[in-house]
Amino acid sequence: MRNGARSKGRLSRLLLAGALWAAAAPSQAEIQVLPGVATDVDQATVEAVLTTFRQADDAMHSRNLDGVMALYAEQYNYHGLKKADMMKIWRDLFDEFRELSNVHQFSRIVKVGSGSQTIVEVTCTGSLSGLSKTSGLLVPIDSWYGEVHYLTLEEGRWRIRGNLGDSPRIMPFGTSPHPLF
Repeated sequence: MRNGARSKGRLSRLLLAGALWAAAAPSQAEIQVLPGVATDVDQATVEAVLTTFRQADDAMHSRNLDGVMALYAEQYNYHGLKKADMMKIWRDLFDEFRELSNVHQFSRIVKVGSGSQTIVEVTCTGSLSGLSKTSGLLVPIDSWYGEVHYLTLEEGRWRIRGNLGDSPRIMPFGTSPHPLF
């Protein structure tokens, strides 16, 4: 009995250590459409939107700044941040972190408007983290819940134009804008 209890304790410690290691290690991007997602767009549009996010994730993992920037529309505007601002933010992230990792969970994909004015609204919950080049520690960089990305078709590809909501002059205490994808 004593050896069995010791083995169980050792196994528990190994499982806990493995779980902690897995939680601390950066993972590959995860993009998923949640079961029961509310959508009124066709499957081809869903796939095109997912492809856009996958390409941006691939660019992020390969540290390809131009590839990441392809996600943002030329007229991108979110709380006053423009595409040029996003380029600086991503450049700084690449300078400060390695092994960036993110998760996107889409819970709603709907189309608004028609023709050249069509917008696809994608409701997304997720996070971005990376290993600090300074400390070597895993750092949560950004997280979001129920953020609604506005995507517009530009040069045959869906790109983020901005996010739902007006830009308040002053952000409420304890909140911050979510400019990352």
